[in-house]
Amino acid sequence: MKIVENRKVFFCISLAIIILGMIMFAVNGLNKGIDFAGGTLIQIRIGKTVPVDEVRKITDDYDKEASIIHSGPNKDEVIIKSTKDFTNKEINEIFNKFKEKYNLKDDSPLQAQKFSPTMGDEIRGKALLSAVIAVVAMLIYITWRFEFKFALAAIIALAHDVLITFSVYAIFKIPVNSSFIAAILTILGYSINDTIVIFDRIRENLKISKKEPYEKVINDSIKQSMTRTINTSLTTLIAILMLYIFGVEDVKVLALPLIIGVISGTYSSIFIASPLWYVMKSKEKNTGYNPKRA
Repeated sequence: MKIVENRKVFFCISLAIIILGMIMFAVNGLNKGIDFAGGTLIQIRIGKTVPVDEVRKITDDYDKEASIIHSGPNKDEVIIKSTKDFTNKEINEIFNKFKEKYNLKDDSPLQAQKFSPTMGDEIRGKALLSAVIAVVAMLIYITWRFEFKFALAAIIALAHDVLITFSVYAIFKIPVNSSFIAAILTILGYSINDTIVIFDRIRENLKISKKEPYEKVINDSIKQSMTRTINTSLTTLIAILMLYIFGVEDVKVLALPLIIGVISGTYSSIFIASPLWYVMKSKEKNTGYNPKRA
């Protein structure tokens, strides 16, 4: 297993995805959900669970990109989220169509709200502040427990995971909403865990194998941690996949970025973080560094 020796291949794979994502973002921008672009939310109690496809037969006349989710303890309510600013006339027309199709009474609960983009700006601002605080805390802690180069490599690997997730959303034009922000913050915490496990193994092996080349120590450390890393990630991934497959729309919106993040986080922990530490370590001058360590 020559992960360090093949580091340029792994770096190029990630760079290709990120660059493509940035190009798509520059050309088309992000597909912003109601939380960031503003829009209209309509909630109707139908009295029974109605398939999403049936609801779309009505909503597609107004917005084919509208998000449809079920709500209520018995899943007998439908929530329609659209980035379009529906007029009161359009809202009443939608309700009347539901009333006719499902024999609803005139006083059946109907709730409609309009959102402005300022709500999304507030969410984005607080999320960015939370991420910065978390990254600074991680940088300080890993520097204290290991060394600054380990900390810097870990933070770059985290940035890699966020950019990969962001790029996938930009490439495939997946709607971005508040659940995406929550998933990104979750990914930051999850990804750093696997990276630290491998770094800890490298540190221990450096003490034991003092005359071994750095490449061999890193490759051996990754190999020793590989089974644990893959099994942990696979277990998590299966659970999230089940949520995505069998969950309601709101759960799927949260599960999708987590799936991308878990895959990207596992990849970066194995193929990005440790090789990055090696690159930074190899650039040391006048510190007695010797790749052969002989």
